[in-house]
Amino acid sequence: MKTPICDFVRSYIEKNPLRLHMPGHKGTDGQGGDITEITGADSLYSASGIIRESEENAGYLFGANTFFSTEGSSHCIRSMVYLAVLHAIETGRRPHILAGRNAHQSFISAVAAVDPLLTWLYGEETAYLSCRVDGAAVETAISKAKEKPTALYLTSPDYLGNTVDISEIAAVCHRHDMLLLVDNAHGAYLRFLPKSLHPIDLGADIACDSAHKTLPVLTGGAYLHIRRDAPAYLAAEARRALALFGSTSPSYLILQSLDRANPLLAAYPARLASFLEEVKTLRKKLEGQGWRFVGNEPLKLTVDAKQYGYLGTTLADILAENAIECEFADPDFLVMMLTPEIGKEGLPRLFDALSCIPKRPEILQKPPTPGKAVPCRSIREAIFAPREEIPVSESVGRILAIQHPACPPAVPIVVAGERIDPAALSCFAYYGITHCTVLRS
Repeated sequence: MKTPICDFVRSYIEKNPLRLHMPGHKGTDGQGGDITEITGADSLYSASGIIRESEENAGYLFGANTFFSTEGSSHCIRSMVYLAVLHAIETGRRPHILAGRNAHQSFISAVAAVDPLLTWLYGEETAYLSCRVDGAAVETAISKAKEKPTALYLTSPDYLGNTVDISEIAAVCHRHDMLLLVDNAHGAYLRFLPKSLHPIDLGADIACDSAHKTLPVLTGGAYLHIRRDAPAYLAAEARRALALFGSTSPSYLILQSLDRANPLLAAYPARLASFLEEVKTLRKKLEGQGWRFVGNEPLKLTVDAKQYGYLGTTLADILAENAIECEFADPDFLVMMLTPEIGKEGLPRLFDALSCIPKRPEILQKPPTPGKAVPCRSIREAIFAPREEIPVSESVGRILAIQHPACPPAVPIVVAGERIDPAALSCFAYYGITHCTVLRS
């Protein structure tokens, strides 16, 4: 498989041109591959040359209409929400999105920008990072809605590695003439499993992948996928949607990374399958020592830390002392993201480090449940309203003006426009949140 973007940049560097264009470093100090939209380099949001060719290569690999982003899944999520609104308008309906409550901050900012009607869908678990729902739950939520939703937005896999049954849920959505949008930021590799578990293959209409999270791609590289048999106007409008929310100066370093990944991914399934067997062996050995894991995502090890007698943050500190840096930790969980790129010594090294941590009596304290906050303003109304910052201890009964959750995981406990209740206050205290921004009294 060709790499047209990389080939063009390589040829340009070899010409040693006088660079009278951006960026200002002019290719010095080893930065020759960092270029801008010069003649022949194509343009990301109106691609018709080398970028489009590379995207088509990626689309062949993913079995979708695929578009590149150099600004991560956050960029793609905003574009997905915009496309969902266009779909509603195209079909003569009011835009109404039903969304899993564990949505990433970028989804909430997109809702603020395009202002559809929004209804939250809650799962049964207590962890605010998860929203495990099934087709029946979606069917019930649709039937209870005062105004029929036009799209469903879900996060799968979530930050802890839980996935939902996309096939079952997609069938429900399509029966009700709804789009299914999936934040698959953590699951780009799912396409390359022995049996694909990628949302597009399971029936999602639009999905985004953070290529950089689980594939050998630079940070910021991402894909926006549209199912090939989805309404044609979705793919036709995709570039405009991306242009609406993206920088007019996309990184050619990241574009080259996405381009370079295509031939690697063509041969990835065999390599991934072999590595997954090693991960299964590691998991079994650790379970034999008393470690317990949550989630069913194949490349993510999420430790149930308290079951082993530790806080997740404590385990992260212990591993950091052994030069092992994990993705995320909170009081309950330790999240480790694995890919074949960690090398042959990576898994044995992790096993040795975890094996040296003695098991302690289980910590029985459970995390507080956020509950279902009451919306008093739309997200858009709240974030543009007069505001003030106060200690969370004084926040019960106040309306949140804007949320700014830490990243990772960038999932808010309370969303802008919702009233803060005692359950939310307990969560703030548990996760170390000391101040919040509320509507001015």
